[in-house]
Amino acid sequence: MRKTIFKNEVGNEYRSITDINSLESPKYGDLSDVKKAINEIESVIGLENIKDSSSELLIHSDNSSNFHKPNENERPYIVALPSTIEQVSEIAKICHRYRIPMIPYSGGTSIEGHFIPTRRGICIDVSKMDKILAVHEDDLDVVVQPGIGWMELNEELDQYGLMFGCDPGPGAEIGGMVATSCSGTNASRYGTMKENVISLKVVLADGTIIKTKNRPRKSSNGYNLTGLFVGSEGTLGIIVEATLKLHVKPENEIVAIMNFNHIQEAAKTVTDIFKKGIVVNAVELMDDRQMKCIREMTQDIEGGRQWSDKNLLLFKLGGSPGALKDTVERVKDICHQNNGFNLEIATSTEEKDEIWRTRKTQLWTSIDWAKRIIPNARAWPTDVAVPVSRLPKVIAETVADIEEHGLMTTVVGHVGDGNIHALVIFPPDKLAAAETVVGKMVQRAIANEGTVSGEHGVGIGKRDFLVAELGQATVDTMRSVKLALDPLRLLNPDKIFKIDPFEKRVENC
Repeated sequence: MRKTIFKNEVGNEYRSITDINSLESPKYGDLSDVKKAINEIESVIGLENIKDSSSELLIHSDNSSNFHKPNENERPYIVALPSTIEQVSEIAKICHRYRIPMIPYSGGTSIEGHFIPTRRGICIDVSKMDKILAVHEDDLDVVVQPGIGWMELNEELDQYGLMFGCDPGPGAEIGGMVATSCSGTNASRYGTMKENVISLKVVLADGTIIKTKNRPRKSSNGYNLTGLFVGSEGTLGIIVEATLKLHVKPENEIVAIMNFNHIQEAAKTVTDIFKKGIVVNAVELMDDRQMKCIREMTQDIEGGRQWSDKNLLLFKLGGSPGALKDTVERVKDICHQNNGFNLEIATSTEEKDEIWRTRKTQLWTSIDWAKRIIPNARAWPTDVAVPVSRLPKVIAETVADIEEHGLMTTVVGHVGDGNIHALVIFPPDKLAAAETVVGKMVQRAIANEGTVSGEHGVGIGKRDFLVAELGQATVDTMRSVKLALDPLRLLNPDKIFKIDPFEKRVENC
């Protein structure tokens, strides 16, 4: 709650923004309240849909890719698995009544500590809400529950010749994808979640169920509430239904790869392609360090692809046979103008899948590789995004800084929209150096008119950098929105920005 006396510098009692120091600490229910809440939740969803084993509580606090770890006392009291919107609403009403924090959970693949239960509370896992509710083939949209994975969704849409465009890491579910506004390798053609969510149903902190809009692509009907909840990381409401844009699956899609000696040449190639107005379905960059890792980890696989260790661009290109042929030639010419070599084109489903699977699983490949070469190696995955023209400079400076600190890295990028991912690899005694280079990478992105995260989100991990990017007044405005919708500060506390001026949480890395 706000302190009783709250005046700005000109003596007005109320302001549009909320400075963290104008707040008192949130007041949550005690253990007796927690027990009452759990008993009431059990009556709503049944004992079989409540999990409280130590393994379940840990899984719903952390994952193997998340560098930002929960502290030992940061576990939910229980994991609740509702099956309907109404059950989610009832759980929220109960938690609101007893002032128990709520942590929405959908997929659990995020890597910035998004679902760490910093105030304990109830984890609301929507994985049982995994249905496709309606496919509007003629309107190119689909209505889904939040627990369905994007890969499973696309498998079902294949029969219609349609697809959902966003493709983050394997295992991601729609609810979490909406909450983090993720994207993936297809973003340069199909956009991020912000561009692909038409409408949402959301359960607010007090259990109120709202619908943000109807299905038309075009609407001028007041506040863009859909956009408000996309990227809100579970801090404003629980996503319980989403209406999503669909796209016609590209005709005759092929995958092309091209090597480059210098990463600057690869990045300039992409800029030149876009400046010529050439449409590509996806374009990805993997640097020579990443390719060395992939080559060493796959070279002994019988019948597998033999990868070069040079910088690599991967393209998805599609269209009618005539248009595709023209696109391939134009892309090839621009690659050659920038000293690209070793063009390969994959047309079979098996070969295309093998190449793109290598890109989609590079994080785990890199982590396994790191453990081979550094005893007890640690790996810190992070991302930033900058204007595409700044990408070569930011990549070069980031890699140089990491190596100057005696650490290793691999770099991949959704180069079509300026989003780069660096995996910082280091021995346990170099944690301080890793923290330094990650911080400098984020600051470097901001200095180049970029953002602290292109698609991973803020969570706990990037929270302290947000003011540097957006300014204090903008972050304080976000806090005001949070307090308007969640005045008790129950929903996913402590994510994106601080909600407690007296917070004393110690980061666990």
